[in-house]
Amino acid sequence: MISIKEVTKQTGISVRTLRYYDEINLLPPAGKTEGGHRLYGEKELKKLQEIQFLKTLGFNLKEISDMLSDEDWDWAQGLESQLNYIMKEKEKILEIESTLKGLKNGLTIDGKIDLVYLNKLIQLYKQDTEKRKLYREQYFHAQESELLDLLPNMNRNDPDTLEWIALIGQLKQHRDKGSDAPEIQRIIRRIHEKTIETFGDNENFFDKVWEVRKSPEKSQKVGFYPIEQDLIDFFERAWDIFMENYEEE
Repeated sequence: MISIKEVTKQTGISVRTLRYYDEINLLPPAGKTEGGHRLYGEKELKKLQEIQFLKTLGFNLKEISDMLSDEDWDWAQGLESQLNYIMKEKEKILEIESTLKGLKNGLTIDGKIDLVYLNKLIQLYKQDTEKRKLYREQYFHAQESELLDLLPNMNRNDPDTLEWIALIGQLKQHRDKGSDAPEIQRIIRRIHEKTIETFGDNENFFDKVWEVRKSPEKSQKVGFYPIEQDLIDFFERAWDIFMENYEEE
């Protein structure tokens, strides 16, 4: 027999937790000293290990109590039920991860976060998933649909997406210098290079994407991240200037 303090020392489980397990009859001690201090034997220590293991699998204390006290407990059903619960929780975590990446990338572009607006945007996109898919299929043919997957995704952190986002953020940061400013034209040049690197010589596809991007309504239907219209207009002016100079090179 060992004391409650010795159990704490061996397992790292607090005295308070052990007392609570006793109170709810999950892990009563094997006995007590004359002074009323709890004592634990090998059987209790083994059960404590089982409790802690089941907790790591996500079971709550009520479930653990039922599992360990019922000799006829249906382990197959219990484990299957817990697995389904964990899979749903995993989906929630992945969704939260994706949203956090989107918020972080949105901050890079906009320099601020409007949580109310972004929540409405997220909910809207969740509701219209099938509609967006149908619209894309109507607007882009099969080969172009594959190219759409190469576009930056605000909810990803891959190197290409991060570079696209950084370029848009830089464009917004320096736009007060004018569309023909050297800083702006360097950004546009890199955007042009990256467009060729990513999509190759697919001018028709690029024109379609740009037509959608210029329309807030079409952008929403396709699922593009919303960018304010004045930045779109500024980019178009800067792009036209770049292309005039590029064709003369």
